[in-house]
Amino acid sequence: MKRKRGASPEPGCLRAWAAESEALAGRWRAARRAGPRGAEAAARQQRGAFGELLLRMRGLPAALPTLPLELTVLYNSLLFVLGTSDRVIEGEAEGIRQGLLRAHCASEGRCLTCFCCQQPRLDSGRVSCSVGENELLALLKAWKVPAEGASMSLVQSAEDLKETLCTAAAFLQGLQEMEAGNLPAALSLLQEAAGGLCSKGVLAQIYTCLGCCARQMGKPQTALQHLKRALQVDFQCLPALYHVAAVYQELGETDVELQALGLLYEALEKKPPSAASSSPYFLIRTELLVHTPIHTSLFRHRQPSEVKYLLAQRCLQEGRVADAVEHYLDFLAVLQEGLQQQVPLDGGSALPRVPEAFLEAASALQQDGRHRDAITVCEEVISRTNDLIPRMLQVEEGLEQPESPSPGTGLAGGLLSQKRESLHCLTWRAAAYLHQGWAWVKLGENKEAVTQFSRCLSELLRFPLCGPGAEPTGNFLVEVEVLQKIRLLSLIGRGTQFLELGKHKEALLDFHYSLQVSPGDPAAASYLVQALWKLNRKQEAAAQWQKHLAREDGQQEGQGRPFPLYLVSCVKQAAFPQRESLASSVQDYLRTTSPDPFS
Repeated sequence: MKRKRGASPEPGCLRAWAAESEALAGRWRAARRAGPRGAEAAARQQRGAFGELLLRMRGLPAALPTLPLELTVLYNSLLFVLGTSDRVIEGEAEGIRQGLLRAHCASEGRCLTCFCCQQPRLDSGRVSCSVGENELLALLKAWKVPAEGASMSLVQSAEDLKETLCTAAAFLQGLQEMEAGNLPAALSLLQEAAGGLCSKGVLAQIYTCLGCCARQMGKPQTALQHLKRALQVDFQCLPALYHVAAVYQELGETDVELQALGLLYEALEKKPPSAASSSPYFLIRTELLVHTPIHTSLFRHRQPSEVKYLLAQRCLQEGRVADAVEHYLDFLAVLQEGLQQQVPLDGGSALPRVPEAFLEAASALQQDGRHRDAITVCEEVISRTNDLIPRMLQVEEGLEQPESPSPGTGLAGGLLSQKRESLHCLTWRAAAYLHQGWAWVKLGENKEAVTQFSRCLSELLRFPLCGPGAEPTGNFLVEVEVLQKIRLLSLIGRGTQFLELGKHKEALLDFHYSLQVSPGDPAAASYLVQALWKLNRKQEAAAQWQKHLAREDGQQEGQGRPFPLYLVSCVKQAAFPQRESLASSVQDYLRTTSPDPFS
């Protein structure tokens, strides 16, 4: 005999399904009390069990007596699916739709097939709601959770689910407002999320975001309060410690900044096991629902090598060369050992290109008086770039990088990238010779210094730099400016060594070339005057000095973009050291040679 549509299943089936659902829920509650690890394993098992039970129930037509149990099983099954997945599974939306259709059919006593034929009219929209600000959060708050019956075997209460969803919505929308630059709105939403239901780990993340938001609003002290609160809630929230260091850097409190980076490095090196959360384990948790680009950026996992480099860089920038040397050597050891997993290669990393790190280490070694070690480090850069630069490097000015690459522009974009990489290799190689030249200067080896400076200039001949007084333009503006600076420093360096060797004419020629590369450069102009003075061309020297003073008065400090960190020590070494003495000699000469107005 056929069963009528909408008729109840056999009472024995209903009792068996209810008993199985209760047993599954009971096993879950016991596993949940055992702790997160046990709960995670049980969740994966229960996911399949509830899914199989739901399929058996749907094998019969929808009926009103089984509706509460079927919806309970559907609810539990969905929670297990979502709770054991790292993303929402598209098929589950169809599962929800089928469950709601069966519920409607059971209540109306209609055939599911007939009802689906009329579905477009239902989908046309009972409720039209405009997309407004914080609409999702408002809808969740307006959700009135019904009281749960004693017979309901829910694996996570609807009230807990609502609170979790509200917390996740406030957190997510706060991040979106932060990304859009609406900081006051972001602050308000994140503060609301901090008062919601979530684990300690998520609460620490929310406080970290509050700190970053306050920092962007120009409130560093408030930012520190939020970030410290994040660490108090969860001491393993290491991104908060990283942001603490960034705030102290902005405040100029270098000691505390370096201390924070040091603690971060030690914590990353220890790699402690994840602490068991004391919060109740829920299948639907805030951390499963919040994934945005800004969240990924703020909480990106940093490798110990990355923090070690930051320590080295900040020490070098602040003139703490002994500490910088120690950190750089540790970092270079990681690179030399080939521990690729210790060196992040993604675009968000703070690490420079490897040759730049070597050059910065060489700069630190020189400033620490370890000149031969600096020469050795630079030799590593030279040897590794030996075969990476063409004999002549031509860059066509018309070679432009398209804003929106099309299939036809791929070749041009590839050539542009290849040219830029060749320029980088040339820059690193020339800078290595430059550092070696200045290291030999400090060692008192004038001839060896001249040799290294000459090698640097010879490398730069591979790329025809801009002419006298011309400004570099186009896609390679930054690269060309750095190459020009290296050429200037090398010419000045070689010129100073020619002066030491008594080759004043050769020195004069280098200083003339220096001023062609960088017209009005104070160091080059001062050395030019000194060379003329040593050649007893005092009138010409005095004229150049007056011209140099006029240029210097018209220049504004801080012009131009900053140069790479590895060039800073070379710039300092190239500075003219005897300015006051030379100025006094020139002014005495001008007073003795100027006509007496009263004669």
